[in-house]
Amino acid sequence: MHFAQLDMLVWLWVAIGLAMFLFWADRHRKRAMERFAQKHLAQEIAFSFDALKASRKNVLLIAVATLSVVALIRPQWGFQWQEVKRQGIDILVVIDTSKSMLTQDVKPNRLERTKFAVQDLLKKLDGDRIGLIAFSGDAFVFCPLTVDYGGFQISLKDLSANAVPRAGTNVARAIKEAIKDYDKTENEHKAIIIITDGEDWEGDPIAAAKEAKEKGIKIYCVGIGTPEGELIQIKDNSGSPVFLKDRDGNFVKSRLNEKLLKEIALVTGGVYVKASGSKFGLDLIYEQELSKFKEREIEAQMEKKYFERFQFPLGLAVLLLVIETCLTPRKKEKKPF
Repeated sequence: MHFAQLDMLVWLWVAIGLAMFLFWADRHRKRAMERFAQKHLAQEIAFSFDALKASRKNVLLIAVATLSVVALIRPQWGFQWQEVKRQGIDILVVIDTSKSMLTQDVKPNRLERTKFAVQDLLKKLDGDRIGLIAFSGDAFVFCPLTVDYGGFQISLKDLSANAVPRAGTNVARAIKEAIKDYDKTENEHKAIIIITDGEDWEGDPIAAAKEAKEKGIKIYCVGIGTPEGELIQIKDNSGSPVFLKDRDGNFVKSRLNEKLLKEIALVTGGVYVKASGSKFGLDLIYEQELSKFKEREIEAQMEKKYFERFQFPLGLAVLLLVIETCLTPRKKEKKPF
């Protein structure tokens, strides 16, 4: 048997937590009843309640939760051999998710406009692998290089200004994370597209760009925002819009730093594009730069295509849930008065 998404086992803690809660609730009910009345009197008072049936309902609920987790990890068995052959290039999209990306000098704001543009880029890809890295004070791979564009879109949709826990803006860290991800592929054509307002408060992005060049990676930068800048609008604890302030209580204004982005692109032989309202720049980068890369062809090879079997535990979970819903803890026969 093979499991496609073992990382979903983390949800097993939900099933364990549910089991512990139901066990505690059952014990709490019994103790409360014992404090209320003596055992034989309690049975008389709650004559219509069937403790055995209640326990069975709990067991069914735990089984439903467990089977749901089994379905999530996608069990697979049985397979057929399939020839796999693909052409394309690899593109890592690196998106700034710092608070400055919430600035509304680009509507609706810099981050949301970026997400729309990347979705448009997906429509041009045909066999190309694409990955997603989010960064602010740190950087994380949100979606590894993949041809599953649907999965990539889900990761892109989840991107927000809270995606990276550490605040700040560290372009160098983002570049190094992309280099690290590219160490896992043998593709000679490696491209990084950095979308940011160019404000950098940590690290040495030029040194990181030079390291990328040594590894044959080209960096393309898209600057979003305006040189004049605008105040950063965020939401407070009550959900009301407020303007971001620094530690001294002054309003923070975010401006586009084109100089840094041009230097990063120049070091690696890439290009810099300034995003505008009508043309974001990703189409230009792909059509005039990336599409000219010599397309690589992975040697055709036979791979195992496993058959999905998650339907079985999922179907059983639904069936048990229906049974649990229909099962009542009340006794069928009522004690006559």
